[in-house]
Amino acid sequence: MSSAENPTRTERPDVRAEVSNLPNTWLFHVFSCDDPTAPLRPACRLDDCDAVTLGRGEPGVTTRRDAGRRVLELTFSDAWMSTQHARIEGGLGGFWLRDERSKNGLRVNGERTENALLVDGDWIEAGHTVLRFRHGALPPSTRPRSHPLDPVALDTMLSALDARSHDLEDIARSTVSVILRGETGTGKEVVARAVHKLSGRAGELIAINCGALPAAILEAELFGYRKGAFSSASEDRPGLVRAADRGTLFLDEIGELPASSQVALLRVLQESEVRPLGATRPVKVDLRVICATHRDLLALVALGQFRADLYARLAGHLFEIPPLRERREDLGLLTATLLRRIAGGGALRFEPDAVRALCRHDWPLNVRELEKCLASAVVLARGGPVGLDHVSAALVAPVAPPLDAAAAAKQRRAERRTELVTALQTHRGNVSAVARALGKARSQVQRWLREHGLDPSQYRGP
Repeated sequence: MSSAENPTRTERPDVRAEVSNLPNTWLFHVFSCDDPTAPLRPACRLDDCDAVTLGRGEPGVTTRRDAGRRVLELTFSDAWMSTQHARIEGGLGGFWLRDERSKNGLRVNGERTENALLVDGDWIEAGHTVLRFRHGALPPSTRPRSHPLDPVALDTMLSALDARSHDLEDIARSTVSVILRGETGTGKEVVARAVHKLSGRAGELIAINCGALPAAILEAELFGYRKGAFSSASEDRPGLVRAADRGTLFLDEIGELPASSQVALLRVLQESEVRPLGATRPVKVDLRVICATHRDLLALVALGQFRADLYARLAGHLFEIPPLRERREDLGLLTATLLRRIAGGGALRFEPDAVRALCRHDWPLNVRELEKCLASAVVLARGGPVGLDHVSAALVAPVAPPLDAAAAAKQRRAERRTELVTALQTHRGNVSAVARALGKARSQVQRWLREHGLDPSQYRGP
């Protein structure tokens, strides 16, 4: 994780010496505590102005000239903001945030401040409005957020993900196979269902988790069987491949597919036909295949754990769904969409400390965890404001205090070393086995071992 994703504690300005005057500097409106489902302000580009003011008023953006300087005025309908609350302007070292003698104060990464040099990834609280400062970042999306391919997993303010989502719309209308790659909870099946819906195919979307079924029955579930094919086969079963005829077959966790099933699936894709167990003749099928995985399939191909010819058949279009921790600018947008589903449009309000917890949480289970967290918090709030206790009770892990960038990097390095040592001990120094266990390429594991000064031979034993 980059320093941009680890909010740092606000200290004396001379300590926060990271340069923040790179090009592509943006201020994102991420959250409105008092109205979390209200539309969010588009991101504003700080490179194009000399100063930005934050204050209470009718929501809007105004540009004015002040002694030859271009000043961007951002106003929010936030009762906790002062009319002139804060100011951001370029200076020595980058962009500086200054409290304009506001009544309720100013916070950076949860701590009160009057004057701070902003660092990439900083969270700014002005009243009950939460913004995020990013520099050196790609431009935000400028397209309307409502489009045909619109699952909650792809709600975004970021241009890179938005552009790839629009590419996926075109792919969805074709017959090209799709591989969805992303961590647990990023919404791979939700995206698959959106692609199927947009494809216009007459059949159903049939989903199967390749890692959830024992290898012994996986082929029977996929390809079906004839009565008497084995001792418990008391009737004919068509199988999931035939059930997806004229529709879409969604194979979740395709990286877990056993070798024997890979061979059988390859034949289905090559010949557009399936032979049920115990049958003598194949049956023609018309399929569109979408696969999902959290693993690197090319690395598995290199390790000999996934067939290269099957990968070639499946890899028509690769779509990566980034983890939530890498797109925190989308947190408010995703929260608003989920709350409309959960609360049905009812009035909601969040306490600022609850929003701080949401912003600094790592979200190991991604959008799925966010949805469960919000659903639980709304119930626990019992019609009142959602507070820290309501949010913390629903998170996968306790909310940790924010780390500065150096401490976060040190912690990640220590965690990686512990993970490597444990894997080396478990697999007795076998680097290939370690790579398989970690789901990484052998070359990557070897680089990590060199970085951490670990010698596999020391773990091989007598």
